[in-house]
Formats: sequence, structure tokens, C-alpha cells
Amino acid sequence: MFDRAERGDRAIILHPEFRLTGPDALDEFQELARSAGAEIEDIVTAARERPDARFFVGKGKIEELAERVEDTGADLILVSQSLSAVQERNIEKACGCRVLDRATLILDIFAQRAQSYEGKLQVELAQLRHLSTRLIRGWTHLERQKGGIGLRGPGETQLETDRRLIGVRIRQLNARLEKVARQREQSRRQRIRSRAPLVALVGYTNAGKSTLFNRLTGASVGEEDMLFATLDPTVRRMQGMHCGEVLLADTVGFVSDLPHELIAAFRATLQEAREADLLLHVTDVSDPYRKERQSDVEDVIESIGAERIPVISVSNKIDRSGRKVAVQRDDKGVPVSVSISARDGDGIEELREVISERLSSERINRWIELKGKDGKLRAQLFQLGVVSEERIAENGSWILHVDVPLETAERLARLPGSEGEVAKAQLLAP
Repeated sequence: MFDRAERGDRAIILHPEFRLTGPDALDEFQELARSAGAEIEDIVTAARERPDARFFVGKGKIEELAERVEDTGADLILVSQSLSAVQERNIEKACGCRVLDRATLILDIFAQRAQSYEGKLQVELAQLRHLSTRLIRGWTHLERQKGGIGLRGPGETQLETDRRLIGVRIRQLNARLEKVARQREQSRRQRIRSRAPLVALVGYTNAGKSTLFNRLTGASVGEEDMLFATLDPTVRRMQGMHCGEVLLADTVGFVSDLPHELIAAFRATLQEAREADLLLHVTDVSDPYRKERQSDVEDVIESIGAERIPVISVSNKIDRSGRKVAVQRDDKGVPVSVSISARDGDGIEELREVISERLSSERINRWIELKGKDGKLRAQLFQLGVVSEERIAENGSWILHVDVPLETAERLARLPGSEGEVAKAQLLAP
């Protein structure tokens, strides 16, 4: 039994290493710890073939960790892997200080950074879902009670009460987030009606997305050299685009082994990426592990259902690597990659041109003619808000100017029934 400190930022990192552990895992976890505000006093590594059921690492390593805690005066142990509730409690008992695993640390960073109403709701929801699996840790003091008159049953009753209260709060948060999601959906519908294509920035955390966002939009979103500097999505108009008005969304950065609670809670926030017309996948070319980072981001994009959206790879921070501004194209001449420096502004104009080119190829912007039998298709086009002008021809047909995403046009063409087939073919014609 020990008394937990109210707060403590002096930390020792416990880093279990397995054969499949990435070579950069410890460096990234140190960055996570610093982003949370921890002062790293010491690092203890432990090579393992498999996790130990009791402590995750061996008993000897736990004894070494306890000695380090006593020598350094640390009041917090940060573990670079995800622990079970029992393992977390056992390490706390053995070392006499608080223990946070990787998932809990990331949740804490998110709690510090969330600024918007929606972001705060999402973080609290993720924390409660995570806490609901670890309630036993908070009631270790009840283990001393052996029963007897007036002492039977309070531990179980308290846990049940906590679970019920957490369940009530989770339902409240879900209801509020559903309301926010409906408001976001209204904003998206207005955006569709304005016919402005949406481009979303995605990438590993600290890849330079917010700096690039400010360059492209003239905004002043916070830029910090730390993990998860941006949590709340921001949408702004891009300046000086040749293809017309374009909206750009800055989204939360990804990280390897992102806790499932966060992916679930931030699904509404990641909707911006899922419904974009084009994704800009920003990578840090100076990062020696950029290929692994890129793979992690692609996994998250697939998990949220955005893998079919066209992507432009943006190789950022060429000022650190000595690379030159360059645009790479595939065998068909389609631009697929741009090398830039968002900090210095090198390659920004080339990126704008590439975005305009890709958006123009991914949208249908032309006049079409609809006959009287095409009334259903005409109503659908107006409902989508993609008709910018309508005229009536001498023969009574409708002449419409449409600006519609290619994917939407293809979806209309797949609708069952023969009505409007000619008009749909005309819509998709090059």
C-alpha cells in the first residue's frame, strides 16, 4: 500500500524490447513523454521474448526499476508498451509510484491539447472507455478488508457503482457527440452546395502538416515541434488556386499503435479525411524511419475507410535533407509526389499547381443536356448542390452546368433503372 502523489512529472521510462520492436520505438516514446510534460530521469530497457503475465518484464528487472526510482526520486514510471490492469497495479506496488502505459500516456497528451468542444468530448470518451477496463486499480485499498461485521462487500459494491456511473457518462458523451456530428454533417452539405472540393492533410504526427496548412491558407494554426501539436480539425480556403475555390483541412497526426479508444472516439474528427476529394500525405524526408511512418499512416487511412481517395505524397522538410524541389509523375503523367519545404516556402507553388491539376482531373465541370425523362437525375444533381447554372433550350430540354466529383458522377451512373441512361453517359463522357 502506498499513497499516490497528486502530480509528478519526474519520470523513468521502462522500455521492453521484443524482436519485432522498431529501432525507433524508444526515441518516439521519449518524444511522447516530453510532449506530455515529463522530465525523463532515467531509462530502463528490458529484452524480452514474450511479456510476463505478472509484471510484463522479469522480476529482476522490476527490482532494478524500483532501485532506480529510489535513487532518482522519480514519481512516475512510463512504460512504452500497453499493460493490463493487473500488470500496471503490480508494478505500482513493487516500485511505490504511479505507472502509465503507452495508451494512457497518449490519452493524457490528447487531454492536454484538446481545445474545441468536440475534441474535449472525444478525449473524455476515450479516457472513460480506457478507464472502464482498469477500475480495479483504483480500489487496491479494499484488499486489506478481510470481511466481518460492517466490512463485507463494499469493494464489489463500489466497483459496480463506478461502472454504472461511467456507463451513464459514456452514454451522455455519445449523445452529445452525435449532436455535434449532425452539425458537422450540415456544414458538409453546405460545403457540397458551394461546390468547393475538400483537400485533407494527413500524416504522421510532427511531419509539418500545420506549417504546410498555414502556408497554403494564410492561417495561423499553432506550429510546435512536438507530437500531437494539432488535435482539433481546422478547415480554411486555399489561396490563389487555378482550379477555383478549394478547402483545406488540417487533421490530427497519426502515430504507430494508436490506442483503439482514440481511433473510435476521433472517428468524427477523421471524417474530414474520409470525405475529402484529395489527400495530401505529408512525410518528413529527414526522418530515417519515414517508410515505417508512412506505412502506419496508410494503415490508419484504411481503418477509417479512406483508402480509395486519391493521394498526393508531399515530401516535406527538404531543407533538412539537401533535396531539391521536385514533382514526380506516374506512367500516365499524373502527378503523384511533390518535394517541398513548408517552413521555407520552397515548392509551395509547385504543390498548388499539382493540387489544381489533380482536382481538375477528379471532377467533372461541364455543360450537359437533360431531356424530360431525365427529371429524376436533374433532381438528384440539384439535391447534391452541384448545378451552378441552368438554362432551358428551345426544344424544352434542360441545359445544366455541373461541377461534380468524378466519384459522385460514377455513383449516379450505377443507379438502377433505364431512366436517364443517356444523360448519365453524357455526364461521364470525356
